[in-house]
Amino acid sequence: MSQTIAVPPTVQAGRSLPRAGLAGRSIAERIAGIDWVAVGERMDRDGFAKLPALLTEDECVTLRDLYPDDGHFRSRVNMARHRFGEGEYKYLTYPLPSEIQELRTSLYPPLAGIANRWAEALRSETRFPPDLDSYLEHCHSVGQVKATPLILRYEAGGYNAMHQDVYGAATFPLQVVFGLSAPGAEYEGGEFIVVEQRPRAQSRASAIRIGQGEALVFTTREKPVASSRGYYRANLRHGVSRLESGLRFTLGVIFHDAP
Repeated sequence: MSQTIAVPPTVQAGRSLPRAGLAGRSIAERIAGIDWVAVGERMDRDGFAKLPALLTEDECVTLRDLYPDDGHFRSRVNMARHRFGEGEYKYLTYPLPSEIQELRTSLYPPLAGIANRWAEALRSETRFPPDLDSYLEHCHSVGQVKATPLILRYEAGGYNAMHQDVYGAATFPLQVVFGLSAPGAEYEGGEFIVVEQRPRAQSRASAIRIGQGEALVFTTREKPVASSRGYYRANLRHGVSRLESGLRFTLGVIFHDAP
């Protein structure tokens, strides 16, 4: 396995599939069509990578229409109450809706490849199995048995403070967020924010606009950065900027379960 993590200065994360062509392909087929080499290179550089549109408009509406039905969820979090921001989110419960299960199962293998390459670069003994079921068996063996995919809802004025989604000893280092609402048409503001803390330097912030059906893969906690002495760990946090107007829904796909 190569440990070369240097990246060209400009890398695209893959070409978007025409939205009209998504409906004729399964979610697994759409994910298989992504240029995962380019995604991995962008992850190496920035700790995040934009993915092409993976969900149709109808699929986005179907997923966000789950939100009022508490039968799909195990818990609801009022973000202001916990000083996490302004807005709310709900954790889904098992069994997951079929679309979310397929997203989680199909995204895991290529992301596990990136995660293992990072672990090797950082000289970590942790390795992630090639399929999600095997990884969840490990989570369950350490008492992490609750589903973690979630749907988030923000109204005007809502935001998400900078944070990391770490729930227990088993933590998968990458996760994915999907836009379920259309920026510019259904809401303004609400960019996804990633902040990288750099040693002996100012932190670096990136703001990413996620279109409806598009996805962003990003690091849960840290990424390797090349230096003259090998690789060091750069710490990253993520959040959402203040929503100026409208209503914004997103789907978060986290791969480790919670205690």
